[in-house]
Amino acid sequence: MIHIDGSYGEGGGQILRTALALSMITQTSFSMDNIRSGRSDAGLKQQHLTAIRALEAMSNARSSPVAVGSSSVSFTPGMISKKSVEIDIGTAGSISLLLQSLLLPLMLAGHKTKLSIRGGTDVSWSPQIDYVQDVVLPQLQRYAEVGLKIEKRGYYPKGGGSVAVLVQPRWTTETIRQAAPLILLEQGRLVHVRGVSHASQDLEDARVAERQAHSAQAALSHRLDCPVTIRSEYHTTPSIGSGITLVAVFSDREDEVNVQHPVRLGADVLGEKGVPAEDVGRRAAEKLLESISSGAPVDEHLADHLIPLMGLVEGEMMVSKVTKHVETNIYVTEKFLDVKFTVEGRKISVE
Repeated sequence: MIHIDGSYGEGGGQILRTALALSMITQTSFSMDNIRSGRSDAGLKQQHLTAIRALEAMSNARSSPVAVGSSSVSFTPGMISKKSVEIDIGTAGSISLLLQSLLLPLMLAGHKTKLSIRGGTDVSWSPQIDYVQDVVLPQLQRYAEVGLKIEKRGYYPKGGGSVAVLVQPRWTTETIRQAAPLILLEQGRLVHVRGVSHASQDLEDARVAERQAHSAQAALSHRLDCPVTIRSEYHTTPSIGSGITLVAVFSDREDEVNVQHPVRLGADVLGEKGVPAEDVGRRAAEKLLESISSGAPVDEHLADHLIPLMGLVEGEMMVSKVTKHVETNIYVTEKFLDVKFTVEGRKISVE
C-alpha cells in the first residue's frame, strides 16, 4: 500500500483526486492523511466524498469509513464493471473537479461508460464546465472518445447543475503504454477565440451575460488579429450566478484546425456580487491574453489536468506557468507510476 501525505505541496483536494484516479488505473491501494490540511476548512468535502463513493459504485472498490471532514482515508481499488452510473454530489460541489478522479480510469476501463452527474457546473476554486469541455477534453480525446453535454447549469450555493458524460476507451491499462506520447511544445497559429458568457435567468434584465461578453470581446479584438466569437446565454438555475469561459484555438496548419493534435488555451472567470459584469469579462480576456503571450500551448490549469495522463503515455509539454498544483500532481503521479518527471524552466517531460 502506498502512503501519501495530503499536506504535500498545495495541500488541497487535488492530491486525493489524482490518487483515486491512479489507484484505479494501477489497482494499487493507498492511504492518505492530512487531507486538505492546507485549507482553512481542512478534511474531506462533499465533492471528495462523492468521488470515493462514485468509484465504489462503479466497481468493487472500498474505502475506510469516511465522512465530510475526515482527515485520512484508506482506499482499495476495484475493477470497473458498471456501464451506466448516476452521481449526485448533493451540493454545489464541483462536477469539473469530480471528473478528475473518474475520467482517466473510465478511459482505460475496456468498455463504454455513461455518467449522469448532478452538482455545481460553475463554482469557485474550480474550472468552469465549459473549460473542461473545450480545453481539457480535446487533449483526452487523443486517447479515448470522451463526450460531455451540459444539461443544466448550477451555481453556488444550491448547485442543481447536471452533465451527461460518455466515455468510449481506445486503450486499456495493459496497452496504454503503446499509445503515442503527449507532445505539446508549440502554440502554432492562432486561428480563433471563442467563448460563452452565461448567467442565471434572474440577471437577464441587467444584461449581465451580454455585458461580460462585450467587455471580453472588446479587450481581445483590440489585441488579437483573429476572429473573436462569444455567445451569451441564460439559464433557469436554483441560485443566481454568472461566468465566462474563453478558448483560444491554434493550429499547426495554414488552412484548417488540426483536430488530431489540438492546441487550446482557456481562461474563465465567475461573476461576483458587487463586481461589474464588464470587469468579469475584462479579467477573463486578460487571463487569456497572458497565456497566449507566454508562447506555451498549455495554460497553467490545463497542465494540472495533463500530468497524470503524461505519466501514462510519457511525452513533454511547454506550460505557461509551473504551479504548485502541477508540482503536487507530479508528486502523486510518481508515487503510483514507474516514471520520473523533469521540470526545466516551463518545460515538463517524463520518461
